[in-house]
Amino acid sequence: MANENRDCLLRQLETAWALTSFHLDGLTTEHCMWRPAAKGLHVREDADGKWLPDWPDHEGYDLGPPSIAWLTWHIGFWWSTVIDHSFGAATLTREDVSWPGDAERARAWIERLHGEWRAAIEELTDEDLRSHERARWPVSERPFGDIVAWVNLELMKNASEIGYARFLHGASLPSG
Repeated sequence: MANENRDCLLRQLETAWALTSFHLDGLTTEHCMWRPAAKGLHVREDADGKWLPDWPDHEGYDLGPPSIAWLTWHIGFWWSTVIDHSFGAATLTREDVSWPGDAERARAWIERLHGEWRAAIEELTDEDLRSHERARWPVSERPFGDIVAWVNLELMKNASEIGYARFLHGASLPSG
């Protein structure tokens, strides 16, 4: 088992991806734009038609719950950034990443990022995962395997938040 750590991390990724796929399946733009509370992180269209996310200065509970649009942007933001900083030019910033504008494009974006990330991780060895060379974002000077594990956790967390928001949205609709 030359790459058992990599293979374990890939299995964890697939578990997180299964939950993500479940909650993205059937996702509509209406779901994305619905606000679960009067305040919370969301996306806003600017004058040029670009969808920009709210960005908090803290992570307190008083922010309110994020919308699904913001959550899908957040997945796209951190996944795009970690791919760029681990396997690319390491130049992507939060300001470079906007929300695609609807559920279909957000889903396609996230699916593409999953494919890119998985393909990149499949090429690594356990030695690569122990190395600090690729660990540039969100932390540096850590084994790259820590970054891969963080991606798995972050994906599972965001998928759970999307699912919870979808349950809230479903419960807010009139029955019948």
